[in-house]
Amino acid sequence: MKKIGLVGLIALFFLTQLTSAQTSLKEFNLEFGPYSVGFEHFTQYDSSRTYSRVSDYSNSKIPRPISTSIWYPSKAKTGGLEPLTVLNYWEVLKEEEEWEHLPNEFLLDWFYYSNTPENQAHMKESTLAFKALPKAEGKFPVILYTPSFQASSIENFAFCEFLASHGYLVISGPSRGTDTRWFGNSTQKEMHTQARDVEFLLAQLSSNPMADLEKIAVAGFSFGGLSNVIASVRNKQIKANLSLDGTERYHYEWIAESPFYSDEKMDIPYLHLAQKKIPDSVMKADGLDPSLENIFPLYDSIGTNDTYKLQMNDLTHSYFATMGILFGTRDPRQDKSDREIMDSYKLVCQYGLNFLNAYLKEDKDALAFIQAKPESNGIENRLISFEMRKGPKKEYSFEDFNDYASANNYQNLKSLYEESKSKHPELMMPEGKMNSVGLQLVFNPETSQKGIDMFLLALELYPESANLYDSLAEGYLFIGEKEKAIQNFEKSLELYPQNTNAIKRLKQLKK
Repeated sequence: MKKIGLVGLIALFFLTQLTSAQTSLKEFNLEFGPYSVGFEHFTQYDSSRTYSRVSDYSNSKIPRPISTSIWYPSKAKTGGLEPLTVLNYWEVLKEEEEWEHLPNEFLLDWFYYSNTPENQAHMKESTLAFKALPKAEGKFPVILYTPSFQASSIENFAFCEFLASHGYLVISGPSRGTDTRWFGNSTQKEMHTQARDVEFLLAQLSSNPMADLEKIAVAGFSFGGLSNVIASVRNKQIKANLSLDGTERYHYEWIAESPFYSDEKMDIPYLHLAQKKIPDSVMKADGLDPSLENIFPLYDSIGTNDTYKLQMNDLTHSYFATMGILFGTRDPRQDKSDREIMDSYKLVCQYGLNFLNAYLKEDKDALAFIQAKPESNGIENRLISFEMRKGPKKEYSFEDFNDYASANNYQNLKSLYEESKSKHPELMMPEGKMNSVGLQLVFNPETSQKGIDMFLLALELYPESANLYDSLAEGYLFIGEKEKAIQNFEKSLELYPQNTNAIKRLKQLKK
């Protein structure tokens, strides 16, 4: 694979011409879910790292700020309430750019996008989110969204609102450099820094009562896709990876050279939604390597779980994010019409939601959707080039069963086992593992009865095990049931007369 310099990469992704966008949030036509969407924004600090506010021109260091945007499901009625406007999201952007006191009238002149009448109108548009809505009861799957190169946490706010409306807790922080707001010369270093920011947000989930810690995925756009691969292989709490034209497609060597990465570790479901092919004339005019059009090295290299590659044939790179669609300038040499761009963005949201539903919510209809060819889903065939590779069927292990039992508080263990065995005939329940889990549970005063129950289930499967009877006896002794302890030590001795532990214990108990 040939390399492309960072300047060339940015040129490939962010070609800017003088054509204004004619779009609006309402015209995205997203099919929102049953929940109202609440939004909150605050700053946390990672005291293990230091940071400088670059525009303050000070030698002082502060703990690394992690600006945090959260979209969450709510059951509240929103009639009569004022939703957030796009301008409210821009106020988050200016804070993350460390210009929090900048008057709003300067925003379009100060940051990235053209100050056109169309963009001024976008600032007044209403969004789906509301501040300070009461949170829905219960726990929800979590999406950690990772933005693109030096971008704001709110760059893809319509997608984040869309997911929250369908029952997801969506959390995002900005893409910041290691030492300051801006990236340094080492893209690999910044990739790992952004992965650490993802891990910081991941660590905070344990204190969020809405977060289902068993159902966590990452979603990232552009440079964020790189960081999410590193975060995924380092943190097994992450169960799926959604890439919105992630840079891992173009710079696989950056992750391959990471000391944390191997293809075998990237063993979770992965969906890569890629930009359309850039015309040869544009590639030539911009001095870009045409071989970049055909490379998907991460997709080609991994295969230990279900892997998907979908090329969105009407969408160039910057339009995988809300801000790019609304405020970005169009390249008349290659960009599709605004209507086609918005329709393709809707498909990105649709595929992203179904992918997450399939692997976090175990939704069979969603799985069927993402594994079907686009035309089978009523999508015009020309819009998406589809390819997938199913990973080898994962056997249901004792570890899977123990996680299931733990989630059910080890209640009705026999029924849980029979249910699991019926669904997964390959399930093996090794005696040694059951014994070890039973001992871990029984010697914890808060879970002792659960340990006893694990031993009783194990003895139904291994009724001639002297070791299990010995462990069960120790468990009864630990909780003060002396007679049951004696009975089970005697049963262990009956099966294995040389059991020195049982002999010693019985002498002590019968004194």
